[in-house]
Order: sequence, then C-alpha cells, then structure tokens
Amino acid sequence: MSDLENILSDVKTWVREVGNLQKKDFRKENLFIETKSTEVDLVTEVDKLSENYFLKAIQAKYPAHSILSEESGVHQNNVSDYLWIIDPLDGTTNYAQGLPVFAVSVALQYRKETVLGVVYMPMLDLLFEAVRGQGASLNGKKITVAAKSRLKECLLSTGFPYDQSENPDNNTNYFVYFVPRSRGIRRIGSAAYDLANVAAGIIDGYWELNLSPWDVAAGILLVEEAGGKVVLLEKKRGISLIAGNENIVGQIFKGISLVD
Repeated sequence: MSDLENILSDVKTWVREVGNLQKKDFRKENLFIETKSTEVDLVTEVDKLSENYFLKAIQAKYPAHSILSEESGVHQNNVSDYLWIIDPLDGTTNYAQGLPVFAVSVALQYRKETVLGVVYMPMLDLLFEAVRGQGASLNGKKITVAAKSRLKECLLSTGFPYDQSENPDNNTNYFVYFVPRSRGIRRIGSAAYDLANVAAGIIDGYWELNLSPWDVAAGILLVEEAGGKVVLLEKKRGISLIAGNENIVGQIFKGISLVD
C-alpha cells in the first residue's frame, strides 16, 4: 500500500486550497444554483469548481486510482485497489443561503476499506483527520468521542432526507421521540461535520437516514479512530447510521427500534 502519510499531506493541502476557493465565492452575488433530485437538493457552481479541482489533483498525482465524487459519479480505473470518495462541498444548502457551515470531505479506500479520512471546515479553519490505526485529530490535537452515558445529558445531531416531503420514512418520527429525551438536537446541515463533531466529543450522538458514501466515508473513519462506534441501520434506505460512543449508540438504536 502507498505511503499514507504522504497521501495525507497531499489531501490536507488540497482541502485547504478548495476551502480557499469556497471562501472566495462565499455569499457571491448571483451565485449559480441548480436543483438535482428535488427542489431542496441543490448544487452550485462552487460545488462543481471544487470537484474539478479534486479530479485534476488526484488524476495528476495518482492517475491509477479510481474516484467516486458526488457531482460526477465514478471515474473508474478497473485495476485499481484505491478509491477516493469525495464530497467537494458538503452542506450546499448552507453555502447557497450564506450560512458559513459547510465542509470538504475526502476519504481514501484501499481494497474497499477506508484507510484515510479528512473533513475540513473552511470558514472555521477546522481540519479533522484520521488514518486507520493511528487515531484521529483536530488541527493536530488528538480527539476522542464523548464519554457520556445518559441520553438525557447528550447533545445529539441529525438531518433529514431530501425527499422529506414525499417519503414518510423521513426521520421526523425519530426526531420527535428524541427531543424530550436528550439535552438538545442540532440540525447542522452537513453529515461530514456531524460525524467529525462526534469524533471530537463536541456532539454526543448522531443519527441520520438515506445518506450517500461521499457524505459519510471520511466521517465514519474519524469516529472509529476516535474510539467511537458507527452502526448501520441495514433496513433503512441508502446509508442510514448511528454514531457516538458504544453506550449512546445503543440507546439511540433502542429508541429508533421502539418508534419503528
């Protein structure tokens, strides 16, 4: 396997450069915005600009690697053991609205196992990173998941699917259940940042339904390398998951099972 430390160094350079591109056009007048699957599923010119940066950078430095990116799908090298999973701008709705909470998420898989993950918050200059087996850090400082054991003391986070108005499996029932049973619930608008916050012990527990690989690939590794647990809800749509310490994940899973 290639030298992950050198690859990580490249990724950290790339995410900061993409972050600078995003900051440059943040709250730009006449930002070009399109819709995708629904009226609430957005893509901006900055999503595409950011993705193009990654595609060119990876293809130049690691031409034998495959890439899966949110906006353009798979760029496949059939003989490669490596797959990059990229969300160039996670939190597009926030970005389009001028809300400064959005992330750049990059993961690298080797033979279908995620071995490297980086989540960068450009406006906050927060860089979360993990290499499998080496722990997780935030701006160079080691991080671990929170140690709370009582759900009532926990700050949770979640999100809602883009087809929330059409599909009844839209998380509102679980949200209603957990509101009175937790300290509070945040809807941040970036799954990558939610998972990074769980890894750093800032958010105590997180669940969400119907996500995609680029939303979670880097964040799942961050949580696991920070000593946390991620459970996939296999019966739900897309990638549906719970993250936190083992105790809190179990309590969230129990609550979801009761509501079901």
